[in-house]
Amino acid sequence: KAPDGRDIKVETVNSDAVTKTFLLEEQQVGISNYGQDMINGVPMASYIGSFIEEALVSADDVATIPKKLIDYFRDFAPKADAGFHVVGYKKEQRISVPYVFRCHVANNKVERRNVRPNKSIAYGASWSGQTDILTSIINPVIIKDEKGQEKVIRAPAPIIWDAMTLQDAI
Repeated sequence: KAPDGRDIKVETVNSDAVTKTFLLEEQQVGISNYGQDMINGVPMASYIGSFIEEALVSADDVATIPKKLIDYFRDFAPKADAGFHVVGYKKEQRISVPYVFRCHVANNKVERRNVRPNKSIAYGASWSGQTDILTSIINPVIIKDEKGQEKVIRAPAPIIWDAMTLQDAI
């Protein structure tokens, strides 16, 4: 706490070995978490394990799990600065359709990330949490020269987003 009583948010990195990705084998869904990694002194991985055991049923799929996940965490930690990416495929008219959701507990938000305004599927990459490192790789670095003109000193990496594979993303 600050001297005036305000809460101070301090970022700490627990470890590079913290479990951040989870496979829900029965539902064929993947979850990754970002943001706050401990709630009430308990690692997020423990809570996600409990969520899988306590809240899910066989009929759940990639379309139902994101809202259930946020509701689960909001029951005991509604202000947690924690988010998730929930991904998987859902059969629609005999075709496996990819679903990518970004969810956030404190914002009570679930949004599908891989659809365009015209409802077509968008392929690419999505990231959240500490985005500064990745963003610095993909955004150009621009400075102003002595004449006030913008000058690119480092161009962004040429990334073909529509061809991004999971292996490349990791």
